[in-house]
Amino acid sequence: MDLARLITKQIIQKIGQQKVLLLYGTRRVGKTMILNQLAKQYGDAYLLLNGEDLDDVEKLMKRTSANYKSLVGSKKLVLIDEAQNIPEVGKVLKLMIDQIKGITIIATGSSSFDLINKTGEPLVGRSYQFQLFPMALCELEEDHITLERNLEHRMVYGSYPELWKIENEAEKEAYLKELVQGYLLKDIFIFREIRNAHKIFQLLKLLAYQIGNEVSLNEMANQLGINKATVEHYLDLLTKVFVIYPLGGFGGNLRKEVVKTKKWYFFDNGIRNAIISDFKPLQSRNDSGVLWEQYILSERQKRNHYAQYKPEYFFWRTYDQQEIDFIEVYRKEISAFECKWGKEKAKIPAAFAKQYPNSAYTVINRDNYQPFVLFD
Repeated sequence: MDLARLITKQIIQKIGQQKVLLLYGTRRVGKTMILNQLAKQYGDAYLLLNGEDLDDVEKLMKRTSANYKSLVGSKKLVLIDEAQNIPEVGKVLKLMIDQIKGITIIATGSSSFDLINKTGEPLVGRSYQFQLFPMALCELEEDHITLERNLEHRMVYGSYPELWKIENEAEKEAYLKELVQGYLLKDIFIFREIRNAHKIFQLLKLLAYQIGNEVSLNEMANQLGINKATVEHYLDLLTKVFVIYPLGGFGGNLRKEVVKTKKWYFFDNGIRNAIISDFKPLQSRNDSGVLWEQYILSERQKRNHYAQYKPEYFFWRTYDQQEIDFIEVYRKEISAFECKWGKEKAKIPAAFAKQYPNSAYTVINRDNYQPFVLFD
């Protein structure tokens, strides 16, 4: 079953503009599926190459206009999957798009291209960038009742597209564990030649148990037996392969606001649970609130991204422990959100209300979350 992805329509709108369209996202998130769907629409008018195919890489290594014109021929659409494997891919793409008139190049990567290529800024003014996430609720053609029925399952197993093809929960667990162990960090290990791969997995496990809490890099370094700079380096790499993302502290106007630390979240609950090997149902867990917070933050960011709404994201806390889970700032407008899995009520912290009197404050729970993560 091929799931319809919102980003496909956005990509199609850019085809024909003599640009390179860069599609980023973790492995197994659906990038190849999108390329295959586009190939079907364009019949014989496309060229498909794969950065993991040595023959295809060799075809691109002779970096001359004549070579690329001969390779592309009369094709109008060039599709390059896993392009981060191609040496100096930025320069390759620049020469192709500059010298072959009338083409569009769509290149996918399971990591940011600058993770392995230090080529300056070869595609400035020549490209559009798209990020593909695991399936978003706003992409699913499900009614409100069906979404609610599947909610707890997705909070545990996440939203990687392949899971829609697997009915057995044991097989889903096996798939997610294989994804974590064999695919998710492949680019880091290959291209950065990480000597202590097990340290990265240990770091991910530490982060998995600290979702929703501020992370001390010094404490993590001590626990892992490595230095702080190495921890920062690993976090940067994990961010570039779209496994985790940080939230920084909001504020700075009040002396008691915490702004120098970060919270770290996983883009997908299933990946987080695979790392700690815990797929118990919610009623048997003590981290339901944490999973809810991470799930809502992730779905909200997917929704905003596909809606091309780009606020800045933060958390807020003071040293006397007043806090808010999630802050969105867009054109100086501040919206604050507190995530509650249960029915408990929450009031806006007094210090926040006083300092930011024009901000909005909303508690996101099971009763009202759908409008927050779906399109109007």
